[in-house]
Amino acid sequence: MTELPVTTYFTHWRELPLGDREIIEGVVDPVHDTPSPVLARAIDRWPGAHYWEKTPDGRTLVLVSEEHKPRERWWVHALLFALTLLSMTVAGATFAGFPANWALPSAAALRVGLTFSVPLAAILAAHESGHYLVARRYRVNASPPFFLPFPPQLGLLGTMGAFIRLRSPMYDRRTLFDIGVAGPFAGMIVAIPVLLVGLAHSATAALPGATLAHQAITVEDWHLLLGDSLLLSLCRTIVGAHGTIALTPLAIAGWTGLFITTLNLLPLAQLDGGHITYALFGDRQPWIARFFWLLLIPMGQLWQGWWLWAVLALVIGRGQLGHPMLIAPERPLDAKRRALAWLAIALLIGTFAPAAIFFPT
Repeated sequence: MTELPVTTYFTHWRELPLGDREIIEGVVDPVHDTPSPVLARAIDRWPGAHYWEKTPDGRTLVLVSEEHKPRERWWVHALLFALTLLSMTVAGATFAGFPANWALPSAAALRVGLTFSVPLAAILAAHESGHYLVARRYRVNASPPFFLPFPPQLGLLGTMGAFIRLRSPMYDRRTLFDIGVAGPFAGMIVAIPVLLVGLAHSATAALPGATLAHQAITVEDWHLLLGDSLLLSLCRTIVGAHGTIALTPLAIAGWTGLFITTLNLLPLAQLDGGHITYALFGDRQPWIARFFWLLLIPMGQLWQGWWLWAVLALVIGRGQLGHPMLIAPERPLDAKRRALAWLAIALLIGTFAPAAIFFPT
């Protein structure tokens, strides 16, 4: 018996070539939208991924295939990861009292530094792998994570973070949202336990705190205060921390994980928050982005890094704060994804530290 093509079971459909991808979407005939056994067999023969959407016209089936899997230079990603792990290990050693010089660190310094670099690398890897794995599930051409090393003698953390490249356009809100939201939640699954354990092993410091900051770190002969957030305050309460806490390298990694989440969830341009708010609000996202971007200007009085992040958001968005259009933006998110989007917004509020990093007075 000859098997019929999948489009046979659509009442109407369209085909879209997107570079090395092919997308077919159509409204399935109600007779087959459970799906029927014949449609299920046709879907099984499809050389790619598929997902269902509820639309006013009925159940819509979206099928995605790619001509070939993207070829990656995995050695580049591995090398960058190794260099980033090393630079973060040296940074972690400075948090434990070893001098931040340009000489090769001792074995003792590296052992101590690993208590910072390994958990922070795990947080960054979880965040970016969340994006990457969901992107590949939808057959979006995405690069594996690029880790960015930075000399700890010049930068506090020994890294400028990590990112993935999306090398093909987004199709609809569901794809955009799932890719955007996967990173922050995957990262937080790792960051919160790291922070709780780190706080539990941190001690009260003989240093004055501030109204918006009760965490201190020491680097050689100077101190920094790290800002409070609602989620951080909750974690401090859980472990019974009081006063100004001298953070261990592990706790600093956990705090950094929360802070990275905040920066990525800002609803600007093509940050994770920009993906999420565009998927949720559509054409209203640029107005939301402009409001938050202007809000960063007075926030810079509390931490000047907000001004830098305002500039970087424009660089990432190539001068635009709004999110680029999708191929099929007309379908809104379903109820489950809308609830998850509001949870992501709550996560931004919960991790936001107005006065992120500053010197005590």
